[in-house]
Amino acid sequence: MVKVFAVMACVFFLQGCIYKIVTVPVKIAYKTTKGVVKGTAAVVGAVIPDGDDEDSEQNDKDKKD
Repeated sequence: MVKVFAVMACVFFLQGCIYKIVTVPVKIAYKTTKGVVKGTAAVVGAVIPDGDDEDSEQNDKDKKD
């Protein structure tokens, strides 16, 4: 009975440590991945034009007419 109580007490006392051990690496991985995805999207957007310049030129011509 004493061993069970000791194990339960350790679980409750170490609960905060276990939470930090699990969540800190996940947050770091999320932030890193988020930055990489944004950088990749910017590079892809710069390399592959989406035709916005042509659309804006046509809109300018339409407005002048």
